[in-house]
Amino acid sequence: MQEANTSISADTVIEARCVIPVEPYGAVLNDHSVAITGDRITAVLPRAEMRRRCKAGRTLDLSTHALIPGLVNLHTHAAMTLMRGLSDDLRLMDWLEKHIWPTEARHVSAQFVYDGTLLACTEMLRGGVTCFNDMYFYPEMAGRAALDSGIRAVLGIVLIEFPTAYASDAQDYLRKGLAMRDELKSEPMLSFCMAPHAPYTVSDRSFEQILTLSEQLQIPINTHLHETRDEIRQSESKSGMRPIARLEKLGLLGPGFIAVHAVHLEPAEISMLAGLGASVAHCPSSNLKLASGIAPVGAMLSAGMNVGIGTDGAASNNRLDVFAEMRLAALLAKAASEDAETLPSHVALRMATLNAAKALGLEQKIGSVETGKCADLCAVNLASIELSPCYDPASHLVYAAGREHVSHVWVGGKLLVEEGRLLQVDEKAVARKAIEWQSRIAASNQVGHQSDHDQR
Repeated sequence: MQEANTSISADTVIEARCVIPVEPYGAVLNDHSVAITGDRITAVLPRAEMRRRCKAGRTLDLSTHALIPGLVNLHTHAAMTLMRGLSDDLRLMDWLEKHIWPTEARHVSAQFVYDGTLLACTEMLRGGVTCFNDMYFYPEMAGRAALDSGIRAVLGIVLIEFPTAYASDAQDYLRKGLAMRDELKSEPMLSFCMAPHAPYTVSDRSFEQILTLSEQLQIPINTHLHETRDEIRQSESKSGMRPIARLEKLGLLGPGFIAVHAVHLEPAEISMLAGLGASVAHCPSSNLKLASGIAPVGAMLSAGMNVGIGTDGAASNNRLDVFAEMRLAALLAKAASEDAETLPSHVALRMATLNAAKALGLEQKIGSVETGKCADLCAVNLASIELSPCYDPASHLVYAAGREHVSHVWVGGKLLVEEGRLLQVDEKAVARKAIEWQSRIAASNQVGHQSDHDQR
């Protein structure tokens, strides 16, 4: 907050029905305004006081809106948006081994990743997402797409043991990932994360290298972990221990570790992760669609674990819709615990903002509406008939509102969505590219399936 008698100058002042800052927890600031100067929030004040004290280049009247931090999507495979709905209603390993991996082998390229990530960025920005954490091949192209769209991104230095069009072996993945980081590390909208795919596709030796690099570069590690019961059974059969025990033995678990999915955790494992300061990326829609299970999020939160929300990729969701994930996370946690007080709306919103930012080591920059933080903001119009009446804006954001109610989005103080329209991206051009890829993938997959049939 600014001193009561000082004057303020700002590039933009946003006057909102309410500001839900996320920090402090549970706060709803009615009739408040937020001042932006450059890329930063410079004041959060009652509307009348802001009008009295602040001279702004532009004042935006959003008097029917809730203003919240930009949403943070803690787990994506953004380029896979080009495979949205390609092979639905299948078990995870059937889906991966028989459909997704063969399609990737035929099509994934630098251009595929750029076009698919730009499509994902377009969808996410319109839905109030201002930062996403990505795990996919050709991360330098995902970074270029993020920069072109204006969104903030965390790029994964991905590693998997088998060869792909992107890299030939584990050392090649690391070499290319580190070169990508060196190339893009001066970009203020980009940061980085170690991204080994999963314990069942990464060796102990590679995990040890990843841990060393994570410590040297001071960046988080995120990996798929305990997503399915089959994954756990296979690990027990192969190594005699559960995947999480294997990673704990290797020293990976700690404050910079993000367990993606973490559906099947025993109470002792929850306590261990919480005690070590690790985070979880909770992806409820993907967990349900692939029949992986329902993560014990209520128990995680009760243990003090930091839990953020992710969508996973659009190939397994099929939406990059963090509003939908917030609602589903809250409802599933209540049903699983048989306690309606589990995961209230303010917690769900925190999971999709500040908790996710904390997992990525970005909580000092984003995730809450506070003076000095980056102006990553999302305005949600509460005036729609389907949102009337509105007694509790925070509850409405989780249980009633959707991404279609997002009207304005700022990233680093730059207005990227205004009245639902993207200002920096040509949506029609992005859609045309998606159709071109659809035609190409559908045609080649048909040929591939016929070839497999002929060989049989």
